[in-house]
Amino acid sequence: MDEHTNDPTVGPPAGNPPGWLEEDDRWEHGTLRRATIHGVRLFNSKAYHESHDCFEAEWYNYGRGRTESAFLHGMVQVAAGAYKHVDFRDDDGMRSLFRTALEYLQGVPQDYYGVDLRDVRTVLTNALEDPERIGDWQIRLDSSKPAARDVDFAYAEALE
Repeated sequence: MDEHTNDPTVGPPAGNPPGWLEEDDRWEHGTLRRATIHGVRLFNSKAYHESHDCFEAEWYNYGRGRTESAFLHGMVQVAAGAYKHVDFRDDDGMRSLFRTALEYLQGVPQDYYGVDLRDVRTVLTNALEDPERIGDWQIRLDSSKPAARDVDFAYAEALE
């Protein structure tokens, strides 16, 4: 484990997704889980730019070729693509970012750090044909679709 990504304050998941070390009762990378929680909540509340920032800041903790890096880079692209579509009506830009996201997420486990990546991949693929598929889409985390709270916006703001 990398000590700089340890965060014992991050609680357990619902279930046993990849990243959770059940035998140690902790996340392998607690800071990744923390960034994922904030990033997903912000995405689900249509704060795509802030969501992007959460995933991007954590992505810098991991080297190339690691599953953590691929997951975070993919989620950066997901948030950026949604931002392009919703805020700028730039569907070509969205498609480009979603194609890249799908490439990064290709080898990442289905329920990585609690994120339902099967659903993410399905929605991204469908949005390549019909961008409106992402209109009200929310990402599932631990089998729910959590919305942002003040703490999530504060987390993203502190990253600047």
